[in-house]
Amino acid sequence: MKLTTDALSGHLEQQLLRAYLISGDEPLLAGEAADAVRAAARAKGFGERDVHFMDRGADWDDVRASSANMSLFGSRRLVEIRMPTGKPGVAGGAALVSLLEIEDHDTVYLILTPRLDRDVQNANWVKAVEAKGAFVQVWPIDSDRMTQWLRGRAKRLGLDVTAEGIEVLAERTEGNLLAAHQELEKLKLVAQPGQVTADTILASVGDSARFDVFQLGESVLAGDTERALRMLGGLRAEGVEATLVLWSLTKAVRDLWGSVSAAPGARPRAWGRQAAALEKGARRASRLPFSTLAIRAGRADRMIKGRLFGDAWDEMALLAADICGHPALRAPRSVLK
Repeated sequence: MKLTTDALSGHLEQQLLRAYLISGDEPLLAGEAADAVRAAARAKGFGERDVHFMDRGADWDDVRASSANMSLFGSRRLVEIRMPTGKPGVAGGAALVSLLEIEDHDTVYLILTPRLDRDVQNANWVKAVEAKGAFVQVWPIDSDRMTQWLRGRAKRLGLDVTAEGIEVLAERTEGNLLAAHQELEKLKLVAQPGQVTADTILASVGDSARFDVFQLGESVLAGDTERALRMLGGLRAEGVEATLVLWSLTKAVRDLWGSVSAAPGARPRAWGRQAAALEKGARRASRLPFSTLAIRAGRADRMIKGRLFGDAWDEMALLAADICGHPALRAPRSVLK
């Protein structure tokens, strides 16, 4: 069967199947789904847990041996198989199919992968999981659903957040559910009784290291090249993840594009210093080479992932200068160069 993350909890209250494949690129939701399966297995007496990290081409004998040992000693065990590529290869796929064909009520398999493409979803091993268990696809929360997701998450934590506060938090954490969850957890600890307002959220976020990343976005929106480059150097020295820094820069690009291309009612919303910075950026947005900005961002992303030679931080510095309207080098011709 196929399940959504929303339906998983209700399903696990009713039954525990032989296998669960949790697939997706959203770490928070995938992790919570996996935790739900682990908790349900423990509750039903599966007290032991074997974890196997299986790259493509890895030896599956350890997984087979783990299952065989369970049959020998009669222990109930959760076998967790983590596949970072999502592709077990021919041997791994065959091993999974054969393991799931064995009628062993003392074994539950939990398989964790990134998002699977259409071809992999049609593989025999995935079909075997669907026949014996459940395939849980984890979808990211897009911007249209972000406020609803935050409102539901806040309610679960016992927080009464105003509508404006939810919108501020959505803006500050768009594309990063883990950051949003962490901010809500922090608000639960520091917020005073009563409603949590936008000002409370802005103050809370301002006290965290992540606020420096948002300040970077404000700097490039405002066109303050010197401050943006200084901040980039500081973030790099502090060990902030390059992916988070690139997210801040690309968000600034999206906001600037939205300020000139969207209808008045659909333009990006901002508060406080962010609003002032966006207003400054909107004045020059029509003159910005957005195709060049997209190329720069794409090059930086490929460098971070190791798919393009170069220093991602240097490329992000060029991107920041381009966004500010002060390009340091001629634009690259292609994202692939």
